[in-house]
Amino acid sequence: MSNGLKIVTIGGGSSYTPELVEGFIKRYDKLPVKELWLVDIPEGKEKLNIVGGLAKRMVDKAGIPMQIHLSLDRREAMKDADFVTTQFRVGLLDARALDERIPLKYGVIGQETNGPGGLFKGLRTIPVILDICKDMEELCPDAWLINFTNPAGMVTEAVLRYSNIKKVVGLCNVPVGMKMSVAEMLGVEGERVHIDFAGLNHMVFGLDVYMDGKKVTEQVIDLLTGGEQSGMTMKNIKDLGWEKEFIQALGILPCPYHRYYYQTSKMLEQELEAARTVGTRAEVVKKIEAELFELYQDPELDIKPPQLEQRGGAYYSDAACNLIDSIYNDKRDIQPVNVKNNGAIASIPAESAVEINCVITKEGPVPIAMGDLPVAVRGLVQQIKSFERVAAEAAVTGDYKTALLAMTINPLVPSDSVAKQILDEMLEAHKKYLPQFFKDASKDASPLQN
Repeated sequence: MSNGLKIVTIGGGSSYTPELVEGFIKRYDKLPVKELWLVDIPEGKEKLNIVGGLAKRMVDKAGIPMQIHLSLDRREAMKDADFVTTQFRVGLLDARALDERIPLKYGVIGQETNGPGGLFKGLRTIPVILDICKDMEELCPDAWLINFTNPAGMVTEAVLRYSNIKKVVGLCNVPVGMKMSVAEMLGVEGERVHIDFAGLNHMVFGLDVYMDGKKVTEQVIDLLTGGEQSGMTMKNIKDLGWEKEFIQALGILPCPYHRYYYQTSKMLEQELEAARTVGTRAEVVKKIEAELFELYQDPELDIKPPQLEQRGGAYYSDAACNLIDSIYNDKRDIQPVNVKNNGAIASIPAESAVEINCVITKEGPVPIAMGDLPVAVRGLVQQIKSFERVAAEAAVTGDYKTALLAMTINPLVPSDSVAKQILDEMLEAHKKYLPQFFKDASKDASPLQN
């Protein structure tokens, strides 16, 4: 590492990449990235070239000796990498649109990382991430895998269980977004706020909130329930507010994605309305992305354009750059990430992935023990963890019955018969990206039991 770092970003043609590049430029003094390889698939070549061009202009403007390499050959790029970051979408946004629209036909929430959509994103993604892990073992065995590909919790779970990669961290922008929202509610800068995060990806809770080291949880809960809207949400999740007494009784901060579980009928109604009018989130994002790539092509543009914030991934890349910086420089600061539990949350298996505050060291994140989750949320978190484990198993085995089991035990799916209908239609719709389910005509192999 003495000659500077080599970082490889898989899914380099993503609209988020300029934010990542900006993050590395800002930190260049302490995080000397000498080579940044942006890797994509042939279908993403045009976007890769556009984003790569902007990245090169940004680096030139900053006047730093960071080389940007563009490649469609993952193995060529990964040789001797120090960090591999993953931000790809198997099937692109068209696959996401199917994940959102098909469940709605059956009166079930269609969403990128929750319910049937989350299951299918996992089924498409996990085999690819495990292939990347195999390449890493061979080409860069000492590298860290930093994954922001969704569903990040399920993907991290699969890497921990089904690969030999030990240096893996899953990353999400939700806890950072929650912290910034709380700071805004309190009218202070983000660095003055600390939240004890514990749970799973897109199922994380803020157990306690501190401002300048003083506990302010009750004050924040009052602010959260003070009006029609909570103020704590994201671009892709409508802020429907919360029932005041419910959040007061809960006594901890839910994340924006908890609306799918605690406000299911309202969220479904809102999704059906959107699908009829403006389109599903994937369809909206397609338009935003088209505009972004139009902007990125401007040869005069040499900064990350402010319009990128409309994409909904605010703080994503900043979180990634902070994490890499803290590992490289052994900063020992506290960040919420997805890692092996190792007893940090009492009611989740030690070998499972959890999203929790960790001390970030050069040896990787060390989870901070939170004891157990409050009884009111423990069961839901365990149910989602069961879903993630069974889903990861289905992704690896291509076993139909295991996939049906995963779909049925998800709390957003009302019954086994509805689960089967959705499963069959989605398997057919995504057939191209699910070869493991179509390797033979027989669908009656027995599910593996853990």
